[in-house]
Amino acid sequence: MTYTTQARASHAQADEAGPTSLSLQSQEIGQIIPADTSEDSGNLKAEQSRRKPWAHLLAGGLGGMTSATLTSPLDVLKTRLQSNFYQGQITASRQARGIPPPAQLGYLRGGLLHFTETFQILFSIHKIEGWRALFKGLGPNLTGVVPARAINFYTYGNGKRIISDHFNGGREAAWVHICAAINAGIVTGTATNPIWLVKTRLQLDKSRAEKAGTASLRKYKNSLDCVRQTVRAEGFRGLYRGLTASYLGVTESTLQWFLYEQGKLYLNGRQARLKASGRETSITDQAIAWGGKVGAAGSAKFFAALVTYPHEVVRTRMRQAPLEDGRLKYTGLVQCFSTIWKEEGMASLYGGLTPHMLRVVPSAAIMFGMYEFVLRLCGTEA
Repeated sequence: MTYTTQARASHAQADEAGPTSLSLQSQEIGQIIPADTSEDSGNLKAEQSRRKPWAHLLAGGLGGMTSATLTSPLDVLKTRLQSNFYQGQITASRQARGIPPPAQLGYLRGGLLHFTETFQILFSIHKIEGWRALFKGLGPNLTGVVPARAINFYTYGNGKRIISDHFNGGREAAWVHICAAINAGIVTGTATNPIWLVKTRLQLDKSRAEKAGTASLRKYKNSLDCVRQTVRAEGFRGLYRGLTASYLGVTESTLQWFLYEQGKLYLNGRQARLKASGRETSITDQAIAWGGKVGAAGSAKFFAALVTYPHEVVRTRMRQAPLEDGRLKYTGLVQCFSTIWKEEGMASLYGGLTPHMLRVVPSAAIMFGMYEFVLRLCGTEA
């Protein structure tokens, strides 16, 4: 009777504790046994592991550094083809050879001419100026790319999570991706515009080959000298020339992020359907799983860059140094667009498109691939 009375008393205490009690009781001896909270603990740890804000900063910086180093020669070529100095040289070369402007050649012949001239300039840089010229401006480029990509990926990755958690019940959606991308583009452009301006001016600085052996007449000695001369001649605001065009470029990054997320959504859905079907994974499935995100990044960049490319030319022109008399040829976004259109035609708004696409598509694939890889190493997800 004593055992029965104690057991009933213990059961009564357990009933009073209610369904929210975190302990269980042995029906045999009345002993209190802690409840199994391993599942809740595991969910909490998984949630904490997914939310590592610093991981996006690290992954973005490493991705940007890797892609910028590998594609630096094409970046130098793109910047030169976008400048009016090299456009003038190309025009003079065409006239000397009796070649009409691309607008009079038709789309096919004009495109072939542009493609041929692009690689001629690339090879001439190596022959005339040496292989180091292909990496001219890489120092300030890395100085700009690493913080720019780190800031962009950090702002986008955490912004997407914050927006979805506070405004969409923790669920991702297309409008969440767009808002996060716009915010990331504005923050990145504002923070890094001075660095890009210095990089552009150094790349366009007349080198030893352009001055027929008078390398001592180069305008800028280094990055710091470029900053000093810019501030002295144009004021502190001169470091933010081209910022409006950079903001216009937010459309490109937003479109790229949106298309990339849609590609990832398709790939994740395909992977879920494959797992649910229970069929054995083929070599093709493995290739799509490994290379799908890289391909999605490259494809998204290709389409976004093709649609929004003219802003790249305008941004480069607005960042150029003043003329010999100190005047600024391009004083604003609209004025720059109209001046290029009137003086050089619509085709000039796509100057340097070929090397740009040859650079940014593999660059995006490398950068996003590295970004996803580093995030996995950090135990989190994009």
